[in-house]
Amino acid sequence: MASTISFISDPANIKTCRHCGLRYDWRRSPSSSLKMTYCGSLCEQADLGFTIEALLRYERAEVPAAA
Repeated sequence: MASTISFISDPANIKTCRHCGLRYDWRRSPSSSLKMTYCGSLCEQADLGFTIEALLRYERAEVPAAA
């Protein structure tokens, strides 16, 4: 029984991670904000120092008004 290997991803959807150089299918990237740039949130955080998801969820603490 012969079987053929088919591509799982269309080569047009394959990107290279800006941080680690890994080739990945951007549609399957766990990084929801920068999926076209980084393969995942660890590379995103390593390259930027933070993740866009964390930045979007960040809430500034209220500073008391000076008297």
